[in-house]
Amino acid sequence: MPPREPASEPASDTPSATPSAPSRRERLRTLHESTLVRFVAVGAVNTGIDVGLFWLLHDTLGIVLANVVSTAAGMTFSFVVNGLLTFRAERLRLGDAVRFVASTGTVLFLVQPLVIYALLAVLGDDAVLLAKLGAICVVIVLNFCAYRFVVWPRRRTRA
Repeated sequence: MPPREPASEPASDTPSATPSAPSRRERLRTLHESTLVRFVAVGAVNTGIDVGLFWLLHDTLGIVLANVVSTAAGMTFSFVVNGLLTFRAERLRLGDAVRFVASTGTVLFLVQPLVIYALLAVLGDDAVLLAKLGAICVVIVLNFCAYRFVVWPRRRTRA
């Protein structure tokens, strides 16, 4: 018997060159370039600083003072790293700090409690933790918007 020739593939009307999926390196670069991803990462570290310092200091300083110190440290970290890394400010200015403290304070100490109470009115008094978590989600969105559009708006350059 003569040797068989390999079967050929049927002709196709679709082009043979399909676009390749982005490489792992390209996907990582896209994530790194995402302002939102950087914001969330800074927030996670900020939360770690706040909780970690509070945990370390609360026995020695008491709850109130430990909370003031840990929150101040977390906010300072957040201001510096969000400004320079997340929103890529050329430098940090006093006006940026004033807008940061005002917007963060407004969102955390005015809006967040209102959201918690509103959610409790809908969900019931037993849903305190769920209401707090829902309020945190609102805070994340509002802080991101405040930082992007108020604290570190994109500066327009003249052509």
